[in-house]
Amino acid sequence: MSFSLPYKYINAEQLAEIIKSKPASALKEFAVVDVRDSDFVGGNIVSALNYPSDTFHASVDELVKKLESVPKVIFHCALSQARGPKAARIYAETRSHAIPNSPTQQEIYVLRDGFSGFQSKYRHDPELIEKFNKYYHD
Repeated sequence: MSFSLPYKYINAEQLAEIIKSKPASALKEFAVVDVRDSDFVGGNIVSALNYPSDTFHASVDELVKKLESVPKVIFHCALSQARGPKAARIYAETRSHAIPNSPTQQEIYVLRDGFSGFQSKYRHDPELIEKFNKYYHD
C-alpha cells in the first residue's frame, strides 16, 4: 500500500527566492502559514499568517476560504517536525472536502527546518524576517 503526503517540502533558500520574487500583494501568489503558538513571539517570516496549532482545527475552514485561490501555501512551525506537517495535512484534507472540484490547483508545502532554520539563515534580512528578537532564538 502506498501513501502519498498531501504536501511537499520546500527549503529555506527556495522560500526566500519566492518571497523576494513576488510583489507586496503576495497573498495572490503564495501564503506562509505559521502554526507556532506562544513561540510565535520574537520574529516571523514577512507577511506570515499566524494560525496557532492549538486552535488550528477551529480556524482551518476560515483559512481554506481565505486562501482558496492562492497557488502556493507554505506551512511551518518552529522546526516543522510535528505542528507544521500536521497543519498542512489537516488543511489539505479540509480543502479537498470544502472545495472538491476547485478550479485553482493549489500546491501545499512544509518549510523544512521550520522557522528556526529559516531565521538562522535570514534573520538579518528585513525582506524575509520581521519583528526579530534574538533573545527568543539564541
